Amino acid sequence: MSRQVFCRKHQKEMPGLDAPPYPGPKGQDIFENVCKQAWEEWQAHQTMLINEKQLSLIDPEARKYLQQEMDKFFAGEEYDKAEGYVPPES
Repeated sequence: MSRQVFCRKHQKEMPGLDAPPYPGPKGQDIFENVCKQAWEEWQAHQTMLINEKQLSLIDPEARKYLQQEMDKFFAGEEYDKAEGYVPPES
């Protein structure tokens, strides 16, 4: 059985990540408070932001921007979206 966490994004108990996504306190916080599904959703959104805004991950400002957007995303706050993107209808 997978590890369960109370997901900050979805506000319910869900399967957690297998390991912290990166080192340090921020990675540990995500490991303890963000479910696997929310992390996968963030990775897809982050990829879209990087591509649509043509961000370079070697640029410290781009990494800072993505960190801020990730914090908003998991907190349920209004976060930046790619301009012109229309999500597919379900």
